[in-house]
Amino acid sequence: MVEKEQIEKNSNTDNIMEQDANAEAVEAVETNDVQNDTLSADKDAEISALKHQLEESRDKYLRLFADFDNAKKRHAREQLELIQTAAKGVIVDLLPVVDDFERALKTIETATEVSAVKEGILLIHNKLESALTAKGLKAIDDLHKEFNVEHHEALTEIPAPTAELEGKVLDVVQKGYLLNDKIIRFAKVVVGKRSEV
Repeated sequence: MVEKEQIEKNSNTDNIMEQDANAEAVEAVETNDVQNDTLSADKDAEISALKHQLEESRDKYLRLFADFDNAKKRHAREQLELIQTAAKGVIVDLLPVVDDFERALKTIETATEVSAVKEGILLIHNKLESALTAKGLKAIDDLHKEFNVEHHEALTEIPAPTAELEGKVLDVVQKGYLLNDKIIRFAKVVVGKRSEV
């Protein structure tokens, strides 16, 4: 009997150990399930946050692209307006000269004195020159100066009347001009030819 009791005790102990092991396994599975659910919830939250961040980035990109496109169009429109009105300042300054010419033309029809007409035209010419000079225009006046290929365009060469005028500008056929110290038109000149010895 003692043996029977011993076997039952061992059997009970094995059952208890087996039940404990089963309970631990069930608890581990439940803990694992809870952890998996938590990890799954964390992953879902992270995926949701990343999707939200992606949408925000996409929205910022689209807005930035639209702003850039609008700025590009505005810049092109401003450039076009600038090109169309670039000469406005010069033209506004020249309108009084045009008015003076119109008055002079009316006066010429009834004028009896040529000297008065000459004087009026000279005044208009001076007014025109001063308006252009105020805008940075400067005439190249190089008569009897050394020929310079950076300022002059030689139309022809003629024999120099004196040795000191050889290689120098003898006549200006068409004036050259500088605008703010940059050449906008070369002077067309006649150059004194060096004498052949």
